[in-house]
Amino acid sequence: MTPYAELCVTSNFTFLQGASHPEELVRRAAELGLSAVAITDRNSVAGVVRAFSALKELERLRQEAREAAGVSQDNPNIWSRQVTDHSSRQVMQYASPSEGPRIPHDGPLPRLIPGARLVFTDSEVEWLALPRDVTAWSRLTRLLSLGKRRAGKGECHLTRKDLLDWGAGMVLIALPPDPLEAGRNRELLGELRRIRHAFPDQCFLGAAPHYDGRDQIRLDRLAQLSQATGLTMVAVGEVMMHRSARRPLADVLTCLREGCTIDNIGERRLTHGEHRLKSGAEMARMLHRYPAAIRRTLEIADQCAFRLDDLRYQYPDEARDGEPAQARLERLSREGLHWRYPDGAPSKITARVDKELKLIAAMDYAPYFLTVHDIVSFARSRDILCQGRGSAANSVVCYLLGVTEVPPESITLIFERFISKERGEPPDIDVDFEHERREEVIQWIYERYGRHRAGLTATVIHFRSRAAIREVGKVMGLSQDVIARLSGQIWGWSDTAPKEDRMRDAGIDPADTRVMLAAKLIGEIIGFPRHLSQHVGGFVITQGRLDELCPIENAAMEDRTVIEWDKDDIDALGLLKVDVLGLGMLTCIRKAFGMLSDHRSLELTLANVPPEDSHVYDMLCKADAIGVFQVESRAQLNFLPRMLPRKFYDLVCEVAIIRPGPIQGGMVHPFISRRQGKESVEDLGPAMMEVLGRTYGVPLFQEQAMQIAVVAAGFSPAEADRLRRSLATFKRMGTIGAFRDRFISGMLARGYAVDFAERCFAQIEGFGSYGFPESHAASFARLVYISAWLKCHHPAVFTCALLNSQPMGFYAPSQLVRDAREHGVEVRPISVNHSEWDCTLEPRLDGELALRLGFRQIRGMREEDADWIGAARGNGYADVETFGGGRGCIRRCWSDWPRRMPSPPSGCHAVMRSGRLGHCARPNHCRSSAMTGRVDRSRRSPCRR
Repeated sequence: MTPYAELCVTSNFTFLQGASHPEELVRRAAELGLSAVAITDRNSVAGVVRAFSALKELERLRQEAREAAGVSQDNPNIWSRQVTDHSSRQVMQYASPSEGPRIPHDGPLPRLIPGARLVFTDSEVEWLALPRDVTAWSRLTRLLSLGKRRAGKGECHLTRKDLLDWGAGMVLIALPPDPLEAGRNRELLGELRRIRHAFPDQCFLGAAPHYDGRDQIRLDRLAQLSQATGLTMVAVGEVMMHRSARRPLADVLTCLREGCTIDNIGERRLTHGEHRLKSGAEMARMLHRYPAAIRRTLEIADQCAFRLDDLRYQYPDEARDGEPAQARLERLSREGLHWRYPDGAPSKITARVDKELKLIAAMDYAPYFLTVHDIVSFARSRDILCQGRGSAANSVVCYLLGVTEVPPESITLIFERFISKERGEPPDIDVDFEHERREEVIQWIYERYGRHRAGLTATVIHFRSRAAIREVGKVMGLSQDVIARLSGQIWGWSDTAPKEDRMRDAGIDPADTRVMLAAKLIGEIIGFPRHLSQHVGGFVITQGRLDELCPIENAAMEDRTVIEWDKDDIDALGLLKVDVLGLGMLTCIRKAFGMLSDHRSLELTLANVPPEDSHVYDMLCKADAIGVFQVESRAQLNFLPRMLPRKFYDLVCEVAIIRPGPIQGGMVHPFISRRQGKESVEDLGPAMMEVLGRTYGVPLFQEQAMQIAVVAAGFSPAEADRLRRSLATFKRMGTIGAFRDRFISGMLARGYAVDFAERCFAQIEGFGSYGFPESHAASFARLVYISAWLKCHHPAVFTCALLNSQPMGFYAPSQLVRDAREHGVEVRPISVNHSEWDCTLEPRLDGELALRLGFRQIRGMREEDADWIGAARGNGYADVETFGGGRGCIRRCWSDWPRRMPSPPSGCHAVMRSGRLGHCARPNHCRSSAMTGRVDRSRRSPCRR
């Protein structure tokens, strides 16, 4: 086998160009026995972490195979039993070695060289930049950040001067235009010589075969260029795919990039499938006259000693006024004990706090908790409502810091779900803020830490089934009706191509050659990254420069900057993330609290709403929950009368059970039957009943799955946490199938029956679709109770706050208004003399509050026009002419508006066209309906121009 390192590999994170996932490229490099492989995407390092994670997985499988085979190592090869599905991040299990990639066990796996392919705006020469050490990596990421920050989203504008300023410490391999076609040789020579003069020991000239019958002439020309410039020639493969079978998909990507179809792609299509990874022997055969170019790849690989796990992430210290972070955290926690438990904290809580603080100190996570505390404190200083949820609710320290309002006594605490030494991974605290004011918090974080130290994580937008069908269908020239029929066969968030039987159901012949090829390509492109978007609120914050860890680019939204790595990538590298999320119900609750303070002198917070109110539970038992957080869907409204919640923990179960995971795991029927007494609770023994007793022997939460694994199956805490991580939520289907044998055999060894063990695992497996942790459900249940309390005791306030927080929830404003009327709320119409932009509350003679609809309910109305109407009305508008003429904006016949203004009108036009003039000072001139506020047009006088 000829040793060889491939130094030029483009993955599919060079969007719409690379035709293979980074994971596929790394596995294929291992199969071919390459010494090293460099992932060099175009002005990007977005794909290198995926390759890094794939290499770690191969190392783990290799170690497993060696341990299983023993010292003798009879089996000459290991095979990778697990391969990641790239749209769902699901690890696929191969049933036999022949299905998986064959990887030699006796030689080293390829080394990964992180790098980038630099493309400049003022040069035709492209450069491969391969960092030699951590310092060079920092220069590369700052160079890329420089180009990305001066360009729009998804672009990078670099010049040759930038390379001269930042190129120190990198191996630089020039990729010049084809020497057989290039015309400006003198300019090219000058450019290459300048770069070589600036970096004399770093520069090389890349030589890649084109497979067009002229490669020997081309290589000879490159050798002459090498002598003329002093750049030593090195072999590169110009790899775009891991196997040549991806060539058709590469052409599809070209069509999507160029905006053409496969029928008119012309010379833009790949002429062959040789842009694939090749073995050292193949490359040596192509460059047999230049064997030194092959050997030089190994020399360069040896120079590039940088690995991604060499990155040393340092979180901001968060010390203040000379007080170390850990001491500050302990002080704040002690203060929290006093204000959370004014009558004295229970001994269980104090013991738990001591345990958590010791673990936090051992893991050096105190600065992280303080960052979250400072963010929450800032929000509260601006009267922005916030609530921690998810894993944070498993921590008493988070409760004492005010990050979460869920009392620790109300749920089963599993701090290992949050932080554990065995896991060795950073905690992840999610904090929800009012969705209308979250941007204030985000900009405060940027201002406090600086954009060079804080950035949102990225989200990789992948092709899913519908998008794949639509895009590939257009490229393949399928008609719109065929594309629509194929898309119509896809349900939900599917990650599979249409099957033959589904095609027949849609009236499409699956044997048609073009349809068959399209279906194959659809299956291949599903899961490919389409572009990078910004995460909903995940911040990475550093003590030093963030752009020395990862490139920072502009987001599409103004004043937002994003790093190139997504949540999975930063988890793989152990970077801490703070989630700053938006929640509409918090906006609604804060506005409701404000109105109660103004009109009822009630000073309420998330913590002091009267608990366990029987009237609230009576209302929920009757499924009177329109507008109530999380329980307003039709499924929840149908389930509430069966659940009959009577305490807070019932709401926790209610939030968690109507989810795809528990439903598909078959947990709903046994839970409700046992709760209603129709079915007896199976005695599972004291250990299991301690875990499942509160949920009638049915596992509803991720924490219970962890506890069952430890108590009944003998998992270690680290293994249980891996099980928990496999219970992925939302669209990320988990890897829980890999734990089946370990789980069932562990239960059998502890005396449980086979059918019971399989049933337990089947229930837990349902979480793979979408299962809630108990802590997450408890945080949401708190908001369920508060919103239900507001609806029960202050329906006018609650409806007004809901209307002023739109868009949110399941129901349109008209449905919310109708529900309010059914609860006895007087709803007053929009009035030019009384309404503001927001809906408001007006006192009635009997002391109750009436709801006055605001201008925001008028389609086409703008807030600035509503402000003008309010500022200009003085003592009130006397009639239509006074209302319109004051601004000079209504100088036309009202009856002509629909004909003369086909688009939705704004301002005063919108008010008058809606017919919602309300109560004018001269009611005989402009009457309004008591309920709708619509003008009686039969009594209006003609308007004079």
